[in-house]
Amino acid sequence: MATFLYKLGRFAFRRRRYVALIWVALLALAGFGAASASTATSSSFSIPGTEAQRAFDLLEQRFPGASADGATARVVFKAPDGQKMTDPANKAEVNKLAGELKSGSDQIASVTDPYTGNAVSKDGSTAYVSVSYKVNSMELTKATRDALQDAGQAAQKSGMTVEIGGDALQAMPEPGATEIIGVAIAAVVLVITFGSLIAAGLPLLTALIGVGIGVSTITALANVLDLGSTTSTLAMMIGLAVGIDYALFIVSRYRAELAEGQEHEEAAGRAVGTAGSAVVFAGLTVVIALVGLAVVNIPMLSKMGFAAAGTVAIAVLIALTLVPAMMGFAGKRVMGRKARKAAEAENRPDAKPNMGTRWARFVLRKPVWVLLAGVIGLGAIAVPAASLEMGLPDDGSQPTSTTQRRAYDLLSDGFGPGFNGPLMVVVDTANSSDGKTAAKRVSDEISGIPGVVAVTPAQFNKAGDTAMLTVVPKDRPSSTETENVVHAIRDTGKDITSDTGAEVLVTGSTAMNIDFSQKMNDALLPYLALVVGLAFLLLMLVFRSVLVPLKAALGFLLSVVAALGAVVAVFQWGWLGSLFGVEQTGPIMSMMPIFMVGVVFGLAMDYEVFLVTRMREAYVHGEKPGQAIVTGFRHGARVVTAAAVIMMAVFAGFIGSSEQMVKMIGFSLAIAVFFDAFVVRMAIVPAVLALLGKRAWWLPRWLDRLLPNVDVEGEGLREQLGETSEGRTGRDGRGGGAEDDRELSRV
Repeated sequence: MATFLYKLGRFAFRRRRYVALIWVALLALAGFGAASASTATSSSFSIPGTEAQRAFDLLEQRFPGASADGATARVVFKAPDGQKMTDPANKAEVNKLAGELKSGSDQIASVTDPYTGNAVSKDGSTAYVSVSYKVNSMELTKATRDALQDAGQAAQKSGMTVEIGGDALQAMPEPGATEIIGVAIAAVVLVITFGSLIAAGLPLLTALIGVGIGVSTITALANVLDLGSTTSTLAMMIGLAVGIDYALFIVSRYRAELAEGQEHEEAAGRAVGTAGSAVVFAGLTVVIALVGLAVVNIPMLSKMGFAAAGTVAIAVLIALTLVPAMMGFAGKRVMGRKARKAAEAENRPDAKPNMGTRWARFVLRKPVWVLLAGVIGLGAIAVPAASLEMGLPDDGSQPTSTTQRRAYDLLSDGFGPGFNGPLMVVVDTANSSDGKTAAKRVSDEISGIPGVVAVTPAQFNKAGDTAMLTVVPKDRPSSTETENVVHAIRDTGKDITSDTGAEVLVTGSTAMNIDFSQKMNDALLPYLALVVGLAFLLLMLVFRSVLVPLKAALGFLLSVVAALGAVVAVFQWGWLGSLFGVEQTGPIMSMMPIFMVGVVFGLAMDYEVFLVTRMREAYVHGEKPGQAIVTGFRHGARVVTAAAVIMMAVFAGFIGSSEQMVKMIGFSLAIAVFFDAFVVRMAIVPAVLALLGKRAWWLPRWLDRLLPNVDVEGEGLREQLGETSEGRTGRDGRGGGAEDDRELSRV
């Protein structure tokens, strides 16, 4: 592989105008597709194989035209002090608003009357109008949303407090200003690392081109593939981080080759042949982790994984082709004067050890203490993970500045928290001899379940074979008590089914969230086994070792559990919550553990591959195990540190998002990268390697014969360069261009 990538790097360097033109054309084509594509009209959320989904599908089948998946809104009214919502003036204003809503849009399916629908609180201070739409929230037109907001503003003039909840006002998440700050921090880190504006600009420019192509392609295909808004956000987050990092490693190795006296084209070839091999395998681990999300069998999550994996693949291709091409355009300017002097100073025999060298030597002197400090520290941070509670965020987790959150609070105060997440019970009476009696029994038994506040009378469809009841729990939708109510209803339903033949199913957004969480829990271990198993095999190919991949996997598990502990402490317990904009604590998003396993594993392996391949390279070329560790840190510590800081800055930028899901993902990935890069890879890994010595690189002979030699450390490349250095290649590395071009065309 190293030999092929070496030739690819030289080819891209030499034919830089054509390579750059191809990538610019791809960017323009993707941009044109995104600009001309119709706006995504749906972002369906389904959970195949769950009871809530079966009930949902049954409703669509048995209640045609009921728009079971349609958007909903609740216009909540609170009377002025000393008044009640039943006062004639307030009642007239509510009825006027309901009429305006009905005539304001042809997308409205129904508007309920609070005075006939039992939607006025017992003390008369609060009432709400329920609005159902024929289409989901993403298909609502701007005119429909405006009509809903205008109606609420008009009602406020009468002195009542009016707030609007539900998903009808759900909009695309607004990016936070801190995302731009994250990219700015990355730029500063690159300038400090390279000491050259040109060298610092290369990774940023190429990463932005890659993200532009990836996100534009997702936007162009969003309507066709039913991709949600979070899909492009995730692809941008991961694509930008890995794109900068991969380019950073190529440029860093290129500058190191120049400092050793190589000509520019030869240096580009060697950089892509060596660091490029690490980029390929690091990218493969990320892609495996993201594509592996498909095993959960939740379409939304699978699409997010595939889209992000595609963006990572683009980042790898850009690092291998566009980066060497851009280095050709940059010429000598890729190394400033200070950078050249620093490189020359580092290469002198009497050079002062850099920070990476000093740290590696310290770890070699105290490996046991460093290992214990790292493991105990991360273990302590991981303790809150034992108290993990999972669910999906509702309007109660929105900022208090939003009308959705204020409507949520008004409903909680006037009717009780459970009114924000009513359960929908579907009774399939097709196989029952007396459907009405069965439905009546369902209503009576559910009413007696602890934690249930109210049960509406059963409503049958026209065929009379399906009934629908609404159950209001006592507690808020995301609480453990409400989850217990759902399980109790389902247990009761099993007894009713066995007695009457009528099937009882529970659905609604709250039940969907509970089933989603359960499915994520069930899929975690199989997913972990698949991803870690495949990556373990991949790392065995890279390192020709059994213990190094095993150590990499165990270190990852330690860092991801510690990161999960930090997420629980901030978002569930509220520690330092105000610092990160967490206004309402609650359960952790149920997809977070499995999502962190996927994304963080791929990113963690980046640092493992980049850092340890340099150690492996030194060991293969004759250095002792301890000296190989020092060599790896001397060449790689500064770059890995810069890469980790950049990735943390990019992820942390998304903490400023207005979307709770994006905020939590940004925080979790940033803190996980910190733990994995600085504690696991920079401390625990060298300590373990120091304790293992030569045993770290042990591989059974039979396994060595079975595994193909991918030559990541470039041993085959060095042999070839040694053979050709006296012949056609020449000292300046420019003699074999035509032969390289012909060989690449054959490949």
